[in-house]
Amino acid sequence: MRGAIFVVPVVLMGFGSTAQAAESSAQVPEPGTNAAVPLAANVTLVAANHVNARDYGAKGDGQADDTAAIQAALAAAASKGPVCFLPAGHYRLNEALTVPPGVTLAGASGGTPHSEHPIGTVLLAFAGRGQPAAPPLITLKPNAVVRNLTIHYPEQTLPEVVPYPWTIRGDGELCQVLDVTLTNPYQALDFGTCWNELHVIRNVFGCPLKTGLYIDQCTDIGRVENVHFNPNFWTRMKLKPEFPKADIKAYLEQNLVGFKIGKTDWEYISNSFVIFPLIGFHFDDFGHGPGNAVITQSGADICATAVRVDRTQEHAGVQFVNGQFMSTLCVGATNEGPVKLTNCGFWPVPETQEQVIKLGPSTLMLTACHFAGWDSARQGHPCLRAAGGRLLVNGCDFLADGKQQIVLDKGLIAATITGCLLRGEHAVLDNSKADVQIGLNTTQ
Repeated sequence: MRGAIFVVPVVLMGFGSTAQAAESSAQVPEPGTNAAVPLAANVTLVAANHVNARDYGAKGDGQADDTAAIQAALAAAASKGPVCFLPAGHYRLNEALTVPPGVTLAGASGGTPHSEHPIGTVLLAFAGRGQPAAPPLITLKPNAVVRNLTIHYPEQTLPEVVPYPWTIRGDGELCQVLDVTLTNPYQALDFGTCWNELHVIRNVFGCPLKTGLYIDQCTDIGRVENVHFNPNFWTRMKLKPEFPKADIKAYLEQNLVGFKIGKTDWEYISNSFVIFPLIGFHFDDFGHGPGNAVITQSGADICATAVRVDRTQEHAGVQFVNGQFMSTLCVGATNEGPVKLTNCGFWPVPETQEQVIKLGPSTLMLTACHFAGWDSARQGHPCLRAAGGRLLVNGCDFLADGKQQIVLDKGLIAATITGCLLRGEHAVLDNSKADVQIGLNTTQ
């Protein structure tokens, strides 16, 4: 029929087989036509041939080791899939899994599962206990996907934390982690050990104990969206054994790096968050060169160092837009790339001294940012201390009367401070002997 195409109704992946789909067809308008043809109400938007891991011997009872059965189903999905489906259940893994190229390992969830409601697919990770350098629990080969499931480490303890290998590693291009909850991984997401490109990491929640997300060796744009690291995904979970009731905040503050970012061209990160880390976002050369990144609507909460920039690419650097930080940004002595923050807010923790520390030869640009509550112990620390490179501060608000706001020290090359809301006539102290331009600031 001209002006229409035919769509066969199918069952949503994971809730039945395509053989069960109704064979009746519905008509929808062909693109570019005005034909008003009704669409059957039971037509769904997702269709996929899938292999059911239960057909390959997976029990999902939390007792039997399901590693071999799931690996067999994954191998079958490479030719019969491309989806390897794990129905609702608790699947014990005593060994590691590899998802073949182009295959999706999918659990039974219509969205992102929460560990407080573990009624879908849960992987119980026993593999690699005490062996942090062992193979990761799940390795994604090129264009492989893991999605819609929860991963839990039943033998993890606190405060005597047990090292484990990475939970998920990307190895190749367009690997994807979608709608996954990780209750208590030691090392969560590894997109740095192997060369990779075009990774997509979206809607991932968890309580990592050492490293949340590691990115390195990425030679084409990676995307990270809506990744949240918060102990609630362990402390509130309804899996056995229960959370050990120890001081998780104290442990994370001494050990966790939320986002560890090395070589990447580019990296787009949005709507991502970490709380209680030792370092929220850390940029450095981890052996493969520095990278560059654009981060929006993201933040690090309740931590001594929200952002640490030790090395970024000289021509590109790192940019934060609409960020929230509690508490300090440190630009290190070895960084050469520009560091830009626009429309960002800074708040203190009790240990906060400076909220911005600028060292080294790079340029730091702060635009339309606001700062509140630095020098928590009132020991005379400024909000911003610059002792290297170049500095641009424009349109920023310093929300603390009676405290030193900006100190320019020796080593600085040049600075402009304009259009800011300062507090007090002596808000800026210049000890630098650099080329410094200050103007159009208010001091009331």
